[in-house]
Amino acid sequence: MITGIVVALPEELSSLTDKRIDKGHCVFITKALLVVYAGAGYQNAKAAAELLMAKGASRLISWGCAAGLNPMLRAGDLVLADTVMDIDHVKIVIDADWYAHSKQILAKVCAVHAGCLLTTPHLVALSKDKKQLHLKTGAVALDMESVAIAKVAEQHGLAFLAIRVVADSVDTSLPRAIGQALNEQGDVVMKTLLLSVAKNPAEIPRLITLGMNFRAAKTTLKQVAARLNDIVAFKSGGSISAS
Repeated sequence: MITGIVVALPEELSSLTDKRIDKGHCVFITKALLVVYAGAGYQNAKAAAELLMAKGASRLISWGCAAGLNPMLRAGDLVLADTVMDIDHVKIVIDADWYAHSKQILAKVCAVHAGCLLTTPHLVALSKDKKQLHLKTGAVALDMESVAIAKVAEQHGLAFLAIRVVADSVDTSLPRAIGQALNEQGDVVMKTLLLSVAKNPAEIPRLITLGMNFRAAKTTLKQVAARLNDIVAFKSGGSISAS
């Protein structure tokens, strides 16, 4: 059984493998694990999930970082979503058996935070906006990809997991440079990022803090990656369902 993993960003990808993967392409990192570098955003994630299926994947995992919405969550905290939700409040419930197996495995590595993972169509940079989303949806964290992957899995009767680690807490507003550097194709354009920083050097301390938080998230992702073989050893037979 092949498990396909969708990863949005290069730094998230490096928590899984040292192999070079071009955007829109996938590579086997073990006989049972096929990883695709998708780029950020809904459409990239949808296309990546469909590519993994075409290459033989029979289960899908959304992998990477997330923004915290629950005030209890801090950078480096692991979120194993039991539900994913889009901005229209359409929920998809995760395959219960595979989820329970994975939670048991990962609880031996670190604290596992359950709850609903919200997917938004755009980057949510401001703390006040994240707080509002938490109040409106009850979601514990958010990303820009998981619902797209879950919907592909649901349409084809495949099991799905969302494994995400908090990089920015609900109290953290992202530097403007991050939003400016993320283009419509879901890529971080380094030239744009550097130009933005040059024009707004006051953002440098916040970028440094974000970098430290991202390193904490990546450390947790690597710890989880070390247990992926145990997670995918489970022979799931179910699929996810909308609610």
